[in-house]
Amino acid sequence: MPHGLHIRLPKNFVLEERLERYAGAIEPNPYAWCGMWAWACAPVGAPAFREVRLDLGCGRGSFTVEMARREPDVLFIGMDAEPICIAYAAQAGCESGLPNVLFVPGTAMRIKEMFAPGELACIYLNFPTPFPRKKDSHKRLVNFERLMDYRVVLAPDGEVRLRTDSQPLFDFALTQVPIAGYELGWSSRDARAERPDEPTSEYEVKLGGRGARVCAYVATPGPAPVNPTQTAEVSLAAYIPQDLASFDGYAPHGMEATIQNLRNRAAKKNGDWADGITL
Repeated sequence: MPHGLHIRLPKNFVLEERLERYAGAIEPNPYAWCGMWAWACAPVGAPAFREVRLDLGCGRGSFTVEMARREPDVLFIGMDAEPICIAYAAQAGCESGLPNVLFVPGTAMRIKEMFAPGELACIYLNFPTPFPRKKDSHKRLVNFERLMDYRVVLAPDGEVRLRTDSQPLFDFALTQVPIAGYELGWSSRDARAERPDEPTSEYEVKLGGRGARVCAYVATPGPAPVNPTQTAEVSLAAYIPQDLASFDGYAPHGMEATIQNLRNRAAKKNGDWADGITL
């Protein structure tokens, strides 16, 4: 779930009760099924699923469920580290009645323990937390270290699909693609306009209502790099255009404070002390 987009809980919400009620769509020990997902999750008497795809950071699961609805012969697994998200996603999965969708607790850091080499056909990264500060850059799902981990579990023709409202995160992500030896198949700075039929996550709907424009890419592993090292600037502040006017209508989620700090510095430098500016 993107940092700062907190789920508003209804009255009398009891997490443990929700997790138990919708346990049918949750696999509590995903590490036990490494290498076996496609056939172990298939309905009794049915063939193994054609392929397995992972929605990493699935939030409430609306995107995962809609993708499962569109491709019934594919197993869709939604993963999130937030138990509340898993509870809501599992509810969506159970209410859909779809046999090809389930949700698991977990993080990208342990993806190689959860899936076997070549087991995944696609990894979706929908509106990942940007972690704008340099010291937190290792937590980004688009960092080259994570992309190297994805290489292990992706099929040879597998894909990483990123969608984000953050232009700075997107520009940083583009620098990581070649470092990790991926080939960029498609990219866009207005993905919704170019591919209007793509399913939306709840975060895209929410942020789109605030004026967000979606940046996206599709990348496929190419030849594996030898001893890849970080060569890009990792602070997302470095990817913010000097002309902050481009953010007047919308500041990327999770980066509002960073952009406001830059505005304050510019105002101080120019002697422009507008009402309401605090340093």
